[in-house]
Amino acid sequence: MKKINIDRIYAALNSHVADYKVPVVDLIEIQTKDPFKVLVTTIMSARTKDETTTAAAKRLFEKVKKISDLEKLSEKQIQKLIYPVGFYKNKAKYLRQLPMALKEKYNNKIPHTVEELVHLPGVGRKTANLVVAVAFKKPAVCVDIHVHRIMNRLGYVKTKNPFETEMELRKKLSKKYWTTFNTIFVAFGQNLCRPVNPYCSRCPIRKECNRIGVVKSR
Repeated sequence: MKKINIDRIYAALNSHVADYKVPVVDLIEIQTKDPFKVLVTTIMSARTKDETTTAAAKRLFEKVKKISDLEKLSEKQIQKLIYPVGFYKNKAKYLRQLPMALKEKYNNKIPHTVEELVHLPGVGRKTANLVVAVAFKKPAVCVDIHVHRIMNRLGYVKTKNPFETEMELRKKLSKKYWTTFNTIFVAFGQNLCRPVNPYCSRCPIRKECNRIGVVKSR
């Protein structure tokens, strides 16, 4: 088992993914600088391809400029705007509930801690961490399926699910990487380090990786 040098891996991937498309949540932050729109996009993006989320966000934000605008739409109208994002009916319900929850709990402001965000409808730890990191530029360990897979594939952690991976990374990963590593590893996971048949022959960190669980690669 190779010892993992996360500093070398981070530096190599940070350079490598520079030419990839920016993940949709980061793109919305760059375009809008609006924590509300980052939160809404993050809720929509769960288990959905970035291209689908990008199109849905464009349709929704043509109608929804601020939090109160969501209250003007029915659940059915929101469904129509965000379809075909994954679990669009559930997400429409959460988005319809969001203005009231923000009003009752946080005085119509988007909270900037994980502990507060997870009390909002449709917001789990992954979503909360991503909003904290992307919208507020605060250290937060956001672990989705890409990060969970790659960290275990590297051999940096040995965990069973994203929550366990988050807890391990909080212990092991330097805080200087927390706000940006999700963006980098998601781009890497979407384009090169795929779940099945990863492109190991083109991988910039192949020599650093233990390739745990990789049965077949390209």
